[in-house]
Amino acid sequence: MPGISELRLQNLILDMDDDGIATVTLNRAAKRNALNAETIEELISVFSALPAAGARAAILRAEGPHFCAGLDLVEHGQEQRSPAEFMRICLRWHEAFNKIEYGGVPVIAALKGAVVGGGLELASSVHIRVMDETTYFGLPEGQRGLFTGGGATIRVPRLIGQARMVDMMLTGRLYAGDEAVQVGLAQYRVKDSGAKAREIALRVAQNTPLSNFAICSAISHMQNMSGLDAAYAEAMVAGIVNTQEAAKDRLDSFSRGTAQKIKPQGAGA
Repeated sequence: MPGISELRLQNLILDMDDDGIATVTLNRAAKRNALNAETIEELISVFSALPAAGARAAILRAEGPHFCAGLDLVEHGQEQRSPAEFMRICLRWHEAFNKIEYGGVPVIAALKGAVVGGGLELASSVHIRVMDETTYFGLPEGQRGLFTGGGATIRVPRLIGQARMVDMMLTGRLYAGDEAVQVGLAQYRVKDSGAKAREIALRVAQNTPLSNFAICSAISHMQNMSGLDAAYAEAMVAGIVNTQEAAKDRLDSFSRGTAQKIKPQGAGA
């Protein structure tokens, strides 16, 4: 597997700073950052490389006014793929988004403008979504004679429920503003989603890597299990994470009463 310095990227920009924060930028602004086959392959390469590169968190952002307008419909129309060929394309989308969701590196999306179709599938694979005032969410596949193929049927109902997703696909309903946060499409709504995503990335990067890995991989796996299997898996993960050497100083600080208190901002001691 190539390291991040060996990646040759045409549709993404990748940067990693001294804090261990990787910034992955969709760089097809002229196409509203629509996802073509090459971009999907680059997402697979980047998010495969980040854990081994020591990334402590990642920010997923986009050039231009829109985060991602979904499948590159121009490419799709020109390719005239067979059903089998398009199924293989969809499986590569699943591979890319699984690398994000299950890779163990916290990924925070800085959303703006269109987050529609495959763009919402991409956004739903990250761990924290931050939207700005321009952001809107949609699944317009029904109006275009299409069906989701990159995991929307798996991830979007987890966020908003099956009924809302069906409504979005059948009617073209869009969500924006406070309503988008209320239904679960984003966790934060701010004026500057990039700055907020950076703030969150810096905060989560202070956690122990093993704790972040468990939070950003084990929880998703457990959602795919029966309750009995999930309980066993949770106990096993807790046994490993909660006895890690890297946490001993933090636990000692708690015992001495010197650890930072968990309380709302502005609350007293």
